[in-house]
Amino acid sequence: MITVIYFWRIRRINILNALFFMAFHRLMLRRFPGIKFVKLLGTGKGKTFNLNDADLTRWGLLVTIDRTNLDLLDNSKAIRQWRKIATSEFRVLLEPISAHGKWSKQTPFAYEINSLNRTELKPLTNENTEIAAITRARIKWHQNIVFWRSVPPVTSSLHNSDGLINAIGIGEAPIGLQGTFSIWRDQSALRQFAYKDAPHQKVIARTKELNWYAEELFARFKVLEKRGVL
Repeated sequence: MITVIYFWRIRRINILNALFFMAFHRLMLRRFPGIKFVKLLGTGKGKTFNLNDADLTRWGLLVTIDRTNLDLLDNSKAIRQWRKIATSEFRVLLEPISAHGKWSKQTPFAYEINSLNRTELKPLTNENTEIAAITRARIKWHQNIVFWRSVPPVTSSLHNSDGLINAIGIGEAPIGLQGTFSIWRDQSALRQFAYKDAPHQKVIARTKELNWYAEELFARFKVLEKRGVL
């Protein structure tokens, strides 16, 4: 299995088309050959994770799919419809190297099951390769305001991190289902932010204290191929 993420830039005149695709393509792609997991994504600046952060001119698609069906997906009706209204397209192919947590009660990025019925991921053999990261959480409704107040120092630190290539906010709904997609120069740069960044560590401590997530996931990937500009 391989993970594929698309992001499209559109003009504001096509926002209604994008909203229609968000609903219609979800059903279409769930029946697509070789797809294990699919999410249509809205995007944002990734700075506050509230409604003011949303970017209605950029939309995304995340799919885990059998490699043999990748070209079929890239030429599918759904992708062609997005391209018809897009001013630009970014596509990245990813191979998972670590993941914990769940997304919609699934473990989408584990690529095989071992003899003990446990999911396994491929180890990273080249420390200098570009790394992508996905963080995603379903926030408990009564914790949304506390979460929003805690996020700005972390996102400011993220966007100023050494080794960060790019990062954007992603979400499945206007509020409550938020995350971040980021690409890093190498694994050490991501580790530096994840484990040594002070604002990030403070929020991790508050997460344990306040238990504000109903569901969370963190996954790292080897970047196999990039096409276009994020």
